[in-house]
Amino acid sequence: MNISELKAKQKLLKSWTYEWKPLFRGYTDKTLYINVSTNEIKEKIVPAAMKEKFIGGKGYGLRLLWDATTPTTRWNDPENEIIIASGPVGGITQYSGTGKSLVVTISPQTDSIMDSNVGGFFGPFLKFSGFDALELQGKSDKDLIIYIDGKNHKIEIFEDPGFSVDSHILGEELTEYFAENEKDAKNIGIISTGAAAEHSLIGMLNFTFWDIKRKKIRLKQAGRGGIGTVFRDKRIKAIVAKVEGVTGNLNNVADLEAIAERGRRYNKEIKELDDHQCQMRKKGTANIVNVMSDYDLLPTHNFKYGSHDDAIKIHSDILRDKYFTLGVPDGCWIGCAMSCSKGVDNFELKTGPYKGTKVIVDGPEYETAAGLGSNLGIFDYDAIIEGNFYCDTYGVCTITWGTSVAFIMECYENGILNKERTGGLELKFGNSAAALELLHQVARGEGFGKIAGQGVHKMKEHFVKHFGADAKFLNDIGMEGKGLEYSQYVSKESLAQQGGYAMTNKGPQHDEAWLIFMDMVNNQLPTFEAKAEALHYFPMFRTWFGLMGLCKLPWNDVTPKGNKETSEPHKIPEHVDNYVTIYNAVTGSNIDKDEMIRQSERVYNFQRIFNIRRGYGLRKNDAQPYRACGPVTQEEYSSRSERYDKQLKEQAGIDPTKLSLDEKIAAMRVYREDRYEQLLDAVYARRGWTKNGVPTIAHLKEIGMDLPELMEVIKPLQ
Repeated sequence: MNISELKAKQKLLKSWTYEWKPLFRGYTDKTLYINVSTNEIKEKIVPAAMKEKFIGGKGYGLRLLWDATTPTTRWNDPENEIIIASGPVGGITQYSGTGKSLVVTISPQTDSIMDSNVGGFFGPFLKFSGFDALELQGKSDKDLIIYIDGKNHKIEIFEDPGFSVDSHILGEELTEYFAENEKDAKNIGIISTGAAAEHSLIGMLNFTFWDIKRKKIRLKQAGRGGIGTVFRDKRIKAIVAKVEGVTGNLNNVADLEAIAERGRRYNKEIKELDDHQCQMRKKGTANIVNVMSDYDLLPTHNFKYGSHDDAIKIHSDILRDKYFTLGVPDGCWIGCAMSCSKGVDNFELKTGPYKGTKVIVDGPEYETAAGLGSNLGIFDYDAIIEGNFYCDTYGVCTITWGTSVAFIMECYENGILNKERTGGLELKFGNSAAALELLHQVARGEGFGKIAGQGVHKMKEHFVKHFGADAKFLNDIGMEGKGLEYSQYVSKESLAQQGGYAMTNKGPQHDEAWLIFMDMVNNQLPTFEAKAEALHYFPMFRTWFGLMGLCKLPWNDVTPKGNKETSEPHKIPEHVDNYVTIYNAVTGSNIDKDEMIRQSERVYNFQRIFNIRRGYGLRKNDAQPYRACGPVTQEEYSSRSERYDKQLKEQAGIDPTKLSLDEKIAAMRVYREDRYEQLLDAVYARRGWTKNGVPTIAHLKEIGMDLPELMEVIKPLQ
């Protein structure tokens, strides 16, 4: 169906006009509420207390979701919401990495509170249209398109007239539908998902950005926790935001020159240093594939190992030299000098419904190269890039999918699964054809794909109930925590990273704390106290990006000259000062780096208590699968036997020569699990929590978060 035919079939369900006012110092002080059950549309004024305590972005999402739901609200109940918000810094164009949005909902995978950080144009365009956040509630009985017209200041809801399902086509159709001409395409931001989100719990959202050089729609992902599944459960097909254009100071900041000065300084660093550091402009985040392999941190065969002889076949230089188009401004927001959103142009698909089509593939990012590559025993970028494309357009998180398929493959090789149970798919490590077919099955809602699309946690339950699998073994090798699949780093040899994964509010995602190099490689965290301090500071510091509408990559993926000589090089103090300066320059505030952490502490503790209100958020919920902590199987131990024997002798005080292999594995497990429990004690104490992981009343008072509704939840647990 062409665009003219789609326009002819459009059925408008609701139109609502609003009074637009310019932003003031990064805020509109209004949020947009849409209920897709009733088509109610209204704006809400942001209370002063909400602005003070929750700042923006993820903070606004958590506050609005708390108010909209009850402790028993399920992910597919009408009252569950999806909230999308940037932050006060989001949308400026004078500093890199300022186009982020935060998406918050109750997760179908974890039943707790999920947040996901995503790039693209929609978040800033929502702000420029007049709203600090968008609340989506209700469930429609028909597929809907929501149009936020920031140019003419109206909101429209109309019935889907027959747009395509999958994001790479849907984005193009909607851009052509709403853009007045090709030049106008840059003024449109779209949220959508794809076919797999309708048939699984692991659906994600795609946020578009317009590639002005290629003149194509490109995609960034809000990947974690099944947010796309919630989106399609509400029968939302897409949301479109359109603005008149982006000019230099739509945030109406307090001190534009202060921001511009820091931006110029940072751009100079990128220009002079990136080629000698991470090569983000040439490789994107995939630059660390070979680095992780060199340090035995690259997940291989369901996190059994941290390296492989064939890892050289997915070295990041191959992406730079063979696949990525270089020399184009690959930024997912205007003005970002890091230019790390790499793309593979004219990639010809070999499988699936779009076989033979030449497409642009966004990525692969590091997580995708590792998750769809080494973790599945697939060391072939053609196969990885094909999987990357289909995950994106189908609306599947590549991190979640990679970890899920790796679990399936290990179960297959251990006899828990076979061809009869998988519908004929030989899901062994390295079988890229079977892995791709499984992904296509998820999108079609067919065969074993219906089981795979439930995620690791529910697959464990299914395999025990229906296939007689050993629950203990599955719990040991199933790389999920709190119901969320692990992102792609091997944490066995870094106790701090184990905490950085397992103690997260939402589940094991590296955006809270990535401490592997500090802990394992550089040995900067030798004591429990040092680890606890890092597991306090870095989750709070990284939370701050989610309050602001910022990307974390410009913080630490290029470092200034002289950073190693500073007193805290791991914090990159010059860049921290950039962020404090920019926040103050946007908002007219006068915070320091300590208040930055307190802003995050308030929101972080709120999310912890939100999870407690839902029946989670306690010490037992911070448990980890043993493979994240140590070797599960004989082959796993034997592959690093010299390392493990030395640790038993020197760290645990146990003579390994007197033990059988199984006894060594058991002794190592006791030692490592005990150390993790000691880490929990140290981190909880540093964060101001009880030994059960509950924020104390005294700590909440200290940080100014002793709200009555929070006190009601935690008082019985003190």
